[in-house]
Amino acid sequence: MGFEPPQRLVRTLGETYGDAAAAEWLGKLPELADEALDRASLDAERVMAPGGRSSLVALVRRPDGSPAALKIAPPFTRPDLERDALAHWNGWGAVQLLDEAGTGALVLERLHPEVSLRSLPEAKALLEAAGTVRKLWVEPPAEHGFQTVTERTAHQAEAMRPYLSDAPTAALTAAALTAREELVAASPESLLLHGNFRQGKVLAGDRAPWLAVGPEPLVGERAYDLARLVRDRVEDLVAASSGASAARRRVNKLADSLDLDRERLRGWTLFRAVESGTRALTAGRRQDAELLLEFASWL
Repeated sequence: MGFEPPQRLVRTLGETYGDAAAAEWLGKLPELADEALDRASLDAERVMAPGGRSSLVALVRRPDGSPAALKIAPPFTRPDLERDALAHWNGWGAVQLLDEAGTGALVLERLHPEVSLRSLPEAKALLEAAGTVRKLWVEPPAEHGFQTVTERTAHQAEAMRPYLSDAPTAALTAAALTAREELVAASPESLLLHGNFRQGKVLAGDRAPWLAVGPEPLVGERAYDLARLVRDRVEDLVAASSGASAARRRVNKLADSLDLDRERLRGWTLFRAVESGTRALTAGRRQDAELLLEFASWL
C-alpha cells in the first residue's frame, strides 16, 4: 500500500518521542502496513487523514467484505496495552477489537471517523461523553500491565520541573505539582481508565450511537480520566468573555453528573492542563501553550 504518512502523525511522533525514533519507525511503515494487510487478508481502501497523532489508521475490508479499520502504532506507544484494554471492554463503550494483524497492528470495528462528539453542540456533547466514559470505568483485568495514574504522572511531573524556574509559568507549575502530590497521596479508586478521553475520541458507530477510540489505558481514579474532557474546546472557552466562569461550571457539572468529588476533578484538571501547556512550550507550540495555561489559571 503506497502512501505518505499523514503530516500530523509525523509531527506528533517527532515531538513526543524524538525525531530519530519517529523517523526510524516511519521509514518502516509502508512495509509494516503491507505485512499487516497480508497477515489479516485485508483489502485497503484509504488512509485516514489527518488521522491519529500516534498511529496510522486505514479503512479496510475483511475477507468476507465487511468494513473494518486497521490501526498500526509504533512499539514505543505501547499498542499492546490498547489491545488489552479493548479486549477487556469487549465493545462495551469502546470500539470492538476484531483481530490482530501483527505486532502493533489491530483490526478494529469500523466507526464513522468523520463524526465525533465535537460535531454536536457543547451541552449535548458533554452529556454523551459522560454516558460513554462511565461504561469504561470497570475493574482492570487480573495481573494487568497497565501503569497507574501515580506512575504516569510522576514522569510528567519531572518533565514539568524546569518550568518552576521560568517566571511566566512558575506559579501555575508549582500549583499543578502540589495538586498532584496531594491527589496521589490518597487516591480513592483503581479502575481501568481510557487515559486520553475527550470529545474527539468518541466516534459515531452503527452498533452503538457513540463509542470511544484511542485509549492510552491506565489504572486509577475516575477524576483523572475526566480531567481532559473538562478543557475540550478550550479555544472557544478562552475566546468567550465568560470563559473562566464557564470552565469552573463545567468542572462542577461534570463532577456532579458522574458522582465525583469536585475538588479532585479540579485538581486533576489543573495538573493535566499545565502538563499539556508546558509540554507544548517545550515543543515550540506557543499558541497552544498560551491557551492551555490561561485555562489552567482559571481553576
